[in-house]
Amino acid sequence: MPEYHIPVLLTESISALVTNPDGIYADATFGGGGHTAFLLSRLTDGGRVIAFDRDIDAIARAPKDPRLTLIHNNFRFIENYARHEGVVFDGILADLGVSSHQFDTAERGFSFRFEEAPLDMRMNQEARLTAEEVVNTYSEEDLERILRLWGEVDGSRNMARLIADARSRQPLHTTGDLDSAIARMLPKGAEHKVLAKVYQALRIEVNQEMRSLEKFLDGAARSLKPGGHLVVITYHSLEDRMVKNFIKTGNVEGKEQKDLYGNVHAPLEAVNRKPILPEESEIAGNTRARSAKLRIARRRDAE
Repeated sequence: MPEYHIPVLLTESISALVTNPDGIYADATFGGGGHTAFLLSRLTDGGRVIAFDRDIDAIARAPKDPRLTLIHNNFRFIENYARHEGVVFDGILADLGVSSHQFDTAERGFSFRFEEAPLDMRMNQEARLTAEEVVNTYSEEDLERILRLWGEVDGSRNMARLIADARSRQPLHTTGDLDSAIARMLPKGAEHKVLAKVYQALRIEVNQEMRSLEKFLDGAARSLKPGGHLVVITYHSLEDRMVKNFIKTGNVEGKEQKDLYGNVHAPLEAVNRKPILPEESEIAGNTRARSAKLRIARRRDAE
């Protein structure tokens, strides 16, 4: 699987994850399988890995290993699986990035590098909602909201208006159609920076990424053994803030819930106070690692 996806912060994440080589672990975002393969190499014959992915392309590339179980589902349902199977995990890993394969496959529509790619962006190709439906059917107010919240796009109101005006003349079907619709707001020489934010916003909306992440964090905390580690790799400020808040307070808003004695009740405690970042050598070999941040948390002992 060398060309499918290059795993980020591989050694750092798996070293933090494995506390018991005979344990049961979850790779909540299987992707290209790089993290899972390295995780399996660190386990004994008695260890197990449960891997989740909603992309059937990823599932189809899974290696044959009796210790590996593949689940074709969103990682937000990790607690449902754990309860149904009676499993409690020694560690849970989630790499929140889009796989290189998804970015590099034009027909998936994740990248503005392909001018005539369909506006798709579904991680689960069986899902109904596509980016094409978002840009053509969402109200101008809802477009402004997702551009502002999920892409942190400057001038999101004006950009939403440009999209609405363009689609009133003819539907937007391709990445080229969308890029042309908002061309007036793309600063010369820095077009890719704004487009990256727009495409991020649409991808998050199509795949309900923030809602899925919140549900995953809640479920993962309840599915870990006391002392088990939650290891999460983030790629943008929105998801990193959610993970940081959840580790600190037990909720993604970062609201501290204290008991009568002033103690904050949170199921996890941070192992690393500051996120671990990729080395320059890793970034040189994989530029998509440059924005990655690794956070590690430990499930508190039962009170």
